[in-house]
Amino acid sequence: MGVLLLSPLAMGACSAGQVTQTATQEQNLGNEADVGDLSLRAVELPYPTGGVYPAGADARLLAAVASTSSADDTLVSVKGDDFSSVQVVDPSATASPAAGAGGGAVHLTVPAGETLFIGNGDGPSVTLVGLENPVGVGQYVNVTFTFQQAGDVSLQVPVAVASRDLPRGEPFDYNETPGGEQSGGGPG
Repeated sequence: MGVLLLSPLAMGACSAGQVTQTATQEQNLGNEADVGDLSLRAVELPYPTGGVYPAGADARLLAAVASTSSADDTLVSVKGDDFSSVQVVDPSATASPAAGAGGGAVHLTVPAGETLFIGNGDGPSVTLVGLENPVGVGQYVNVTFTFQQAGDVSLQVPVAVASRDLPRGEPFDYNETPGGEQSGGGPG
C-alpha cells in the first residue's frame, strides 16, 4: 500500500532530470554575427501591427553592436535586396536631428570598447524603407552591414514575435460542415 502511495512521487521526479528537451533551447532574440572586433547582437525587426509588414512598408531595425576594439569604428552602410533604402535618425547628429539617407549610406560611430544600440531608447535609429515583399513573424530580411574598419557582414534579420499576449479569434468548430450544417456521428 505504501509503495502505491509513493509511486506518483517517484514517477514525477523522473521528469525533473538534468537532460530535458528544453534545457538547450534558447529564446529567439534576433540573429547575431561577428565581424572583426565587432559583435552584432539581437538584430531584428519589431513585431508589426497586425503581424505582417505589407509590401512597401518601412521597418525599424533593432540591434546592438558591441566593440572589443581599442579604436572607434563606423557603420557606413546598411543594404539589402529586400528593401529600397534606409533612413537614419541620429539624435546626437550636429547637422540635423533627422539625417535621411538614400540608398544604404549610414554614418554611425561604434565607440571603442562600448556598445552602440540601434533603434532602442535615446540612440540612433535605422529604418528599412520600402520593403519589397510582405514580411511577418518567422520570416526575415537579408541585410548587409558595412563597417569602415571591420568590413562587411550579412545576416538574415528576423521579424520579432509579439512581446505581449494577443487576443485570439473564435475557435474552429470541427463538427461544422462547410454548408453550416452539423456533421453527424453516424446514421440517424
